[in-house]
Amino acid sequence: METCSLCEEQSKKTRRGNPHQYLIKVDEARIFKGVNPRGFEEQDYLCMTCHAKFTRSTGKNGLAWTLWQG
Repeated sequence: METCSLCEEQSKKTRRGNPHQYLIKVDEARIFKGVNPRGFEEQDYLCMTCHAKFTRSTGKNGLAWTLWQG
């Protein structure tokens, strides 16, 4: 299935970008602890329209929204 236009836009959002209306949380958030202020959190999301899977990370290294293809 192709990725919907909302998910295409979501993959370009920054750290402060909120999930679009059809993304729902999957499982519990993963909290990574480190030396303050280096801890961060990851949350998985699933699109109810196109079934795309995302991971949102609050970490400073890497992308805020990762679209998983496959």
